[in-house]
Amino acid sequence: MQKTLVVAGGGAAGFFCAVTAARLNPQLRVVLVEKTGKLLSKVKVSGGGRCNVTHACFSIPEMIRKYPRGSQFLKKTFHQFFTRDTINWFEERGVKLKEEADGRMFPVSNSSQTIIDCLMQEAVRYPVEIRLHHEIKSIIAREKGAGFTLYFSNEWSLDADFLCIASGGYPKPSMFEWILKTGHSMEEPVPSLFTFNIPENSITRLMGISVPEVIVKVAGTLLKERGPLLITHWGMSGPAILKLSAWGARLLQETKYHFDISVNWIPDEQEQSLRRRIQMIRQEAGARKITHKNPWNLPQRLWEWQLEQSGIGDIHWADLPAVLQNKLIQNLCNQTFRVQGKTTFKEEFVTAGGIQLREINPQTMESRIHPGLFFAGEVMDVDGITGGFNFQHAWTSGFISGKAIAGYPG
Repeated sequence: MQKTLVVAGGGAAGFFCAVTAARLNPQLRVVLVEKTGKLLSKVKVSGGGRCNVTHACFSIPEMIRKYPRGSQFLKKTFHQFFTRDTINWFEERGVKLKEEADGRMFPVSNSSQTIIDCLMQEAVRYPVEIRLHHEIKSIIAREKGAGFTLYFSNEWSLDADFLCIASGGYPKPSMFEWILKTGHSMEEPVPSLFTFNIPENSITRLMGISVPEVIVKVAGTLLKERGPLLITHWGMSGPAILKLSAWGARLLQETKYHFDISVNWIPDEQEQSLRRRIQMIRQEAGARKITHKNPWNLPQRLWEWQLEQSGIGDIHWADLPAVLQNKLIQNLCNQTFRVQGKTTFKEEFVTAGGIQLREINPQTMESRIHPGLFFAGEVMDVDGITGGFNFQHAWTSGFISGKAIAGYPG
């Protein structure tokens, strides 16, 4: 008698589970249900429409350090399907990936549609039944582990021998209710990978300026990140800010997103070395105007803004008063900003929290509570920083669950 797998969620993890199970077990009926009218929507917008498929990291101990939550769980799952496996999987299907300077990997086409087309073709090839606008409202587990009956919002129902929940992260605890009724528990969801609002600060006049390397710290904590920073019309974004928000997801939520940060705009300089450097400039280029001599190659508009913030007008380096020099050094090395709120970074937004990992077998992704129930992707309490890490978890957990279901005994 043919058995049925229902995969709940048409994102990266759900698709990978569905196509893997269908490929490895042609006798299995695989039905993928998606509550919206769109498939692979996060794949579509990721990386500015290019899809950051994975990260060029081939060491598991190094890789798991990129996940604020779930690293020990991933230490076990990555042994089964890791970054090299992801690269090979797509290349075997005609999609070559390229590595960028920061380690992010994208399709050579620079288009997320290439990844979407590959997954859709795989679903047609094996095949996978796809049903849009099908939202699961309740799960009834049948006796003695004999599968599930699923009830949908459109009054449709379906019997399944296996169910893989790959519904993504939910921003509100109430949205997990249909899963929690199976007896599972969750870590409360909070936002991760968000940008910082800095209202009424004149730095927002510099929107669009990107600084290749800064150090950002959250005052009163150990949170610190180094990397590119983007100034926006609402405050600050870019990899340094997004990574900081991921590591500080729960702590920053406790502050209700009101906290102070400090920015070192010249991360290879400290106050003492900067002071010595300025003294040399004053001796060697004292006749030059400070506005025209930007020794650290900061974006010119940012340099002029820093001079304005330091009270330095149209003067020469030789005429710089000590009090204003000290102010400039302070602003360049340790400039303080008041964050008052966050803004969702739509392309990379993830949720910290989800189904508790102790209730899931990392070797199979199967529930430790209900045989035949599996999980994949962000619905679990796993999340990574920006850079392709969340997609790698999606491919890994989707592959493991699909493989386990395809080879399920009986």
